Amino acid sequence: MNKKKFTYKKSGVNINAADKFVNFISTISANKRGKKKFSNIGGFGSITNIPSNIKQPNIVACTDGVGTKIEIANTLNKFDTIGIDLVAMSVNDLIVQGAKPLLFLDYISINKIDHKKLRAIIKGIKKGCDQSECELVGGETAEMPGTYEKGKFDIAGFAVGIVGKNKILNKNKIKKNNLILAIPSNGLHSNGFSLVRYLIKQKKINIKKNKFLKSELLKPTKIYVKEIMNLINKNLINGCANITGGGLSDNIKRVIPDKLSANINLDKIKTSKIFNWLKNNEISEKEMLKTFNCGVGFCLIVESKNIKKINKFFSKKYRPYVIGKIYKGENKVKLNGSINWL
Repeated sequence: MNKKKFTYKKSGVNINAADKFVNFISTISANKRGKKKFSNIGGFGSITNIPSNIKQPNIVACTDGVGTKIEIANTLNKFDTIGIDLVAMSVNDLIVQGAKPLLFLDYISINKIDHKKLRAIIKGIKKGCDQSECELVGGETAEMPGTYEKGKFDIAGFAVGIVGKNKILNKNKIKKNNLILAIPSNGLHSNGFSLVRYLIKQKKINIKKNKFLKSELLKPTKIYVKEIMNLINKNLINGCANITGGGLSDNIKRVIPDKLSANINLDKIKTSKIFNWLKNNEISEKEMLKTFNCGVGFCLIVESKNIKKINKFFSKKYRPYVIGKIYKGENKVKLNGSINWL
């Protein structure tokens, strides 16, 4: 009588496929000089030296994902940019505290190992790490049959940064009459995609055939690390905010001292085509400001005397411009005027 043999592979998990993917990751993960493979890939944990040139080093850690932007990637069968998004969502938070990104780990959970898809994602993650000047030191890939539908997956990331005690950007550095500068975004970044997808569904739009949306929806989140670290090293900023979910109001409020407030002039904001398209498709300005960055990906809080020096560190596309001011008040963000939607 033959006995039925049960195997992990028959349950839907292919260890050999996962091992091959780990080997691929090790071939593209290099140290900062790019001369050799990072030796910890495939181990139980990642080991990284703490830079010796930082006085009184403090560790800063962030974690995030890219939300339902992955569903747009699935629809368009394009996975080479969401890895950049994944890195950006964590490292752009690290620099708000003044921390230089040091290392990054990813977590990918998927219904079934798909090498082509996973390789594209990992290449994007590596590209995001290169842009952030940090190391991809490892991660985890979990094959989870039954948890995800066919072709579905999720990704999350974890970043660690380091900052000297005297370089930490804390609320106390922000003063009355400081100016608030907007740094342009690269489109939607990685927020508000559930609303975007709902609108597309209700309007019965086929994004595969819509040239404009096809080019806009998967634009990767701008990584602001190099520019912001230069400003921090030159002591040119008092504070900053990453404009993600919750928009301008919620994110700027998080970095302002209790006895100060912010006044934002919405009519100064420069939007881009994707936000104007959304606004013109029956989304109110209030909802736009609460859900999207509306063209402002990152904000700086600075002294007016430093603006010319600050601008030297940015390309024309991402050059900061004044949208508001800090004033005495009880920790609130006042939005004045209205965005000039096209």
